[in-house]
Amino acid sequence: MIQIGLTGWGDHDSIYAADTRTHEKLQEYSSHFPVVELDSSFYAVQPIRNMEKWVKETPENFQFIVKAYQGMTGHDREEKENPFETIAEMFQAFRESIEPLQRAGKLGAVLFQFPPKFDCKQEHVQYIRYCKKQMKDIPVALEFRNQSWYEERFQQQTLDFMKQEGWIHTIADEPQAGVKSVPFVPVVTVKEKAIIRLHGRNVHGWNYSGNANWRKVRYLYEYSEKELTAIAEEVKRLEKQCKEVIVLFNNNSGGHAAGNAKQLQQMLGIEFNGLASQQLGLF
Repeated sequence: MIQIGLTGWGDHDSIYAADTRTHEKLQEYSSHFPVVELDSSFYAVQPIRNMEKWVKETPENFQFIVKAYQGMTGHDREEKENPFETIAEMFQAFRESIEPLQRAGKLGAVLFQFPPKFDCKQEHVQYIRYCKKQMKDIPVALEFRNQSWYEERFQQQTLDFMKQEGWIHTIADEPQAGVKSVPFVPVVTVKEKAIIRLHGRNVHGWNYSGNANWRKVRYLYEYSEKELTAIAEEVKRLEKQCKEVIVLFNNNSGGHAAGNAKQLQQMLGIEFNGLASQQLGLF
């Protein structure tokens, strides 16, 4: 099974009517795609009422890939302090916040995307083990942003570690722009699921260059037909190795994610079942 979706549902104007209100977007999104990456959970542990609302707004078979709270992955952004007194309290609050998704069968996985400073060393390996223990039986996915995990001397150990610990390997497609980017490594580590996140290939905008707005253009990229064809072949190969492949497009600085996702869907000849009904216009 192959599922295709986008990161977030708020900024994909090409799939919404001009008069679509903010609170209507998730329901409309779920008429196009069967899965979405929930990004707001990265910036704050979400109130349970939000999760309950999103459950009600989506079809029965819809899935959320929930991004782990930034305090859990050590992003330490200055603009937001961690409101929790202990790490254990933080993990407990996060687990409680996603319970509505679990009960509804709509939690695809929790995505732990670690920052570029999180390199391959014993201290970090132990912390990943701690995260897995804290998440109990919740499906978890792992994505690195530091190239050291995939260096020749460490790559096989990294993948074996994910297999042994039960982490879903998040296969990243991103610019090859030094130590703060990782290579495309299409390897499945659990039989249930593989996740591919497509960040675009904007090599010149990937790393911080002194521009305060660099994050807004970091994912400015449109995949070509040739590039998508190659990605489609990889997706089909991975599908043979696990029960489900989830492909998430994150190349949306210029609004290209939704269009590229629909292109890939067409290339793969997929028709998604159980989507929400699309809103009808005047004509």
